[in-house]
Amino acid sequence: MSAPAASSQGLKIATNVARELAARSVTVVSGLALGIDAAAHRSALDAGGRTVAVIATGINKRYPAANHARHEEISEKGLLLSQFWPDAPPQKHTFLMRNATMSGYGIATVVVEAGETSGARAQARMAVEHGRPVILTDLVVTGNQWAKALVGRPDVHVATGIDEVMAVVDNLVQTDRVAGGTLQKLVMA
Repeated sequence: MSAPAASSQGLKIATNVARELAARSVTVVSGLALGIDAAAHRSALDAGGRTVAVIATGINKRYPAANHARHEEISEKGLLLSQFWPDAPPQKHTFLMRNATMSGYGIATVVVEAGETSGARAQARMAVEHGRPVILTDLVVTGNQWAKALVGRPDVHVATGIDEVMAVVDNLVQTDRVAGGTLQKLVMA
């Protein structure tokens, strides 16, 4: 259930993308894990934006313990979302179930940084299977075979900087609004 620590570059990207999403009134959705998720939630809150934490435990559990305060803050200022019984503990399979929920919940998934066996990898794959757009940073593509294999698939975008990520997001949000969507949510992993 533990993942390698996020890089400083990954944290910077997550922070900047979340801030830009908040500025566009797009809800930031993430999994309340340490690293990229925590940075995205924190940045959205700091920017006065909306954030949704899709958690891999029951709503009464705090996992990871280091994000206890963020869990409480999001429960007051955003939305905590769990598909599990209120006191369900974290288990390996609940993280994959959470990722599947997130991949279908937002209008797209942005994968900031992920390893070869990470939950973000599984989420990107599930998002493609769900017919949801996926935005991969060049950081992910250059470092992972699974990401390289997704390049060229329908609705998979590679972004080499914040401006490119946001250009894809702006297009997706505009398309969603034209289709009648009103509550744009973007998943960050």
